[in-house]
Amino acid sequence: MAITPKQRAAIAAILAAGTLATAAVLLTGRSGSADPHGDHGDAHAHGAGQASASAATPAADKHADADAPIALTDEQIQRAGIAIETAGPATIQSGLQFPGEIRFNEDRTAHVVPRLAGVAESVPATLGEQVRKGQLLAVIASTALSDQRSELLAAQRRMELARATYQRERKLWEEKISAEQDYLQARAALEEARIAVQNAQQKLTAVGATPSAARLNQFELRAPFDGVIVEKHLALGEAVADNANIFTISDLSTVWAEFVVAAKDLEHVRVGETARIRSAASDGKAEGKISYVGSLLGEQTRTAKARVTLTNPNLAWRPGLFVTVEVLTAKAAVPVAVQADAIQEVDGKRVVFVAGPKGFVAQRVVPGRSDGQLVEIREGLRPGVRYAARNSFVLKSDLGKDAAGHEH
Repeated sequence: MAITPKQRAAIAAILAAGTLATAAVLLTGRSGSADPHGDHGDAHAHGAGQASASAATPAADKHADADAPIALTDEQIQRAGIAIETAGPATIQSGLQFPGEIRFNEDRTAHVVPRLAGVAESVPATLGEQVRKGQLLAVIASTALSDQRSELLAAQRRMELARATYQRERKLWEEKISAEQDYLQARAALEEARIAVQNAQQKLTAVGATPSAARLNQFELRAPFDGVIVEKHLALGEAVADNANIFTISDLSTVWAEFVVAAKDLEHVRVGETARIRSAASDGKAEGKISYVGSLLGEQTRTAKARVTLTNPNLAWRPGLFVTVEVLTAKAAVPVAVQADAIQEVDGKRVVFVAGPKGFVAQRVVPGRSDGQLVEIREGLRPGVRYAARNSFVLKSDLGKDAAGHEH
């Protein structure tokens, strides 16, 4: 079948239109796929760059601030009370620390008992009162004391009679009027009477009673030495036994600081060694000598008891107070030491703030032995370095403020 010229023209037009449509579709697809991907890639790269920069900058700033000096003027240093010292060699006497407790000096503590049964007629002494030796504590009416004083009086009367008889018989014997046997019997009777009187007097002395009183049954209980009444178990009209503990008096001018020592530390704790005592509740400090170290170890604890005898003039060391006992060891010379207040803790590390031309820098150190005032520096400082010795916590506070500011 032959194609006419008019049909050829129509087919050519259709093919041309299809070719143009295909080209348009291809051009549109290429343009749409390139631009979105290009824009997204640029945005992603740009955002990643910003995130990376923002993440890196604070870390770098923080690191730079931690190492940067803390600049203070002379006026600021003086106002903050920061004292600058020079690190150098020193002699340190370190010690071992033990928890302890203040207790009564048992050698100067008395449990007062009446030693005679009776009834309390008066009790002038009060709990907590400071008493002197011989001061009246209580008056007790005792029938047993009445019997003892009656015995003494009877013995004294018999002795007076025996003395008179002896003197008469001796005179008669010397004048050859009576026999020597009568004289010897009178002398023996006098000696027996004297012994009876001494026996009655010693009975009264043993119970602390005087030979005479306003009433035969009146017993005056008095303080055995100067001290403080720390316990009282007697009231007016109360009946008491002869062995009842009615008063406890302790001389608090000296007290004991008792502590326990493990077996491994016993070689460092000896009688006569110096020990420092610090109160756990206040700033109280004192020094004393170790007066006792136990010879036996406890079966359960495997520790030995020890104590330090402390003078207590102001009664500041009260029994029951918890303390820290530091037993001083031998002195040792160290090449570098700083004041104890100079060491601070920053981010879990021990540091000393070193003074430089641009300010104070936190220098990490490794401390060693200490005597409470000086601390040995094993690593981190050289002799001759100037550092903040007092009020260095002000510098630590400034360092913390700077770090907190950068974190925000």
